[in-house]
Amino acid sequence: MDNYTIKEGFLGQRMIVLPNEVKQRLSSNPITNSFYVTDLGYYPNANHHQRVREKGASEYIFIYCTKGEGWYKLDDEIIAVLPNQFFIIPKNTKHSYGAQNENPWSIYWMHFNGSLVTSLFARYSKNNNKTITVPFESGRINLFGQIFNIYESSYTEPQMEYASLAALNFISTFVYKDINNVSYNDYENLVDSIIGFLTNNLDKSYTSDDIARNFNYSSSYIFSIFKKKTGYSLIHFFNLKKIQKACEYIKYTDMNIKEISFKLGYQDPLYFSRIFKKYMGVSPKKYRDQLEN
Repeated sequence: MDNYTIKEGFLGQRMIVLPNEVKQRLSSNPITNSFYVTDLGYYPNANHHQRVREKGASEYIFIYCTKGEGWYKLDDEIIAVLPNQFFIIPKNTKHSYGAQNENPWSIYWMHFNGSLVTSLFARYSKNNNKTITVPFESGRINLFGQIFNIYESSYTEPQMEYASLAALNFISTFVYKDINNVSYNDYENLVDSIIGFLTNNLDKSYTSDDIARNFNYSSSYIFSIFKKKTGYSLIHFFNLKKIQKACEYIKYTDMNIKEISFKLGYQDPLYFSRIFKKYMGVSPKKYRDQLEN
């Protein structure tokens, strides 16, 4: 039997328990059956909060502590929980958890189920099967609020689908924290810095590995984020900028094609002409001829 030590809840708490009918719809919907929420809430300053489940829960339980302290017990081990730490309890597993008496925690919590959650928990377990520290991000809290508001306002199918996908994204930012540790602004700034670097070095010849080393990231990571924002690979974009500059030189200077080739880091003018034609559809000479006619 579940055991509570709270009777009237906590000042400012928010909690939703989805009706069984809604949970059944979520479990049979092809979009949500892989991951869906059954219960979720926020307990601020949860003084005297404690829960014991001798037979475990029928869903996985996620708890994220933002303030104060708490603990949980799993496999006869008691683990302390500090601010900005989270943990996940597997379903059908005896456990207990609660707030620390002198400094009770504030927690965001979520019960979830679905066909992929066992694999998701296995990924979490490979990182650490106890508590994991994550940096506080207001974006996570805002996302939780959006999810909560959807469940609170409507049970229509599109809204439930969106909320389930958003909830999976929310949990993923914790489970995959090492991948998610570059903020959106950092990601944007990095790509902008790469673009600036390439634009300022059109006279050079770089490989993808050269560019990655300059920014102290792996070439695969640089390739991934750069293409995601620009739609181009590093070298494709670099060549585009070179050809753009070549068009400016051809149109506004008297440099010959060989000089322009060297100016843009192409030591072989024939290779430069092939690259130019690939992007512009005509050779550099024909491009200049067209401008003069």
